[in-house]
Amino acid sequence: MGSDQMDLCNGNANTFKIFVGYDPREDLAYEVCRYSILKRSTIPVEVHPIKQSDLRNRRLYWRERGPTESTEFSFSRFLTPFLANFKGWAMFVDCDFLYTTDIKELTELIDDKYAIMCVKHDYTPKESTKMDGAIQTVYPRKNWSSMVLYNCGHPKNQILTPELVNSQTGAFLHRFMWLDDNEIGSIPFVWNFLVGHNKIGESDSMSLPKAIHYTAGGPWFEAWKNCEFADLWVKEMEEYK
Repeated sequence: MGSDQMDLCNGNANTFKIFVGYDPREDLAYEVCRYSILKRSTIPVEVHPIKQSDLRNRRLYWRERGPTESTEFSFSRFLTPFLANFKGWAMFVDCDFLYTTDIKELTELIDDKYAIMCVKHDYTPKESTKMDGAIQTVYPRKNWSSMVLYNCGHPKNQILTPELVNSQTGAFLHRFMWLDDNEIGSIPFVWNFLVGHNKIGESDSMSLPKAIHYTAGGPWFEAWKNCEFADLWVKEMEEYK
């Protein structure tokens, strides 16, 4: 990958590694996501884009893009443990997230008994398209893979090599079929709050989600500039710039 990602394996062992899915159409979304994490973090973190072009140049990714892949990182996200050298815990997150809270709070939820941890959404999208006209697909465990804490050294995750990620089906990867159900830990939904789907209720102790996921499309797309929490993203974007 780019030089910033190449230095990753030699980074501080105490640094929390975060890999963000990158798509050229959503460059600004990536930058704002990264900014929102770094701005609030009180622990050492490294944020790195997973860029398909860089992976292809390094011959780590070679599969052809299928019709159901709405972003360039639909499958490359599963290289996260490999990119982290199969060591420690690391996070993958889509670029269409905005963090409103210190990532330290999320790392405090980590439990070493799990191979991965994620928000276990029960989500069936109402829209037939998302973002800039991409087809909206429906499948079991949808959106579970959009924000995942990976126990990179877990024996079960050792199979996530470039060879497997380039050859396995979307169902196998996105449904975490290399794991048993009891190896998937649960994270509160406020860490992957689906705009237009999740709601903050009166019983919830916070007024804002900790991580806002503009899963159908965010304010960087004209059609979604007035979506819920658009104002927060725009404010963050202006601050970043």
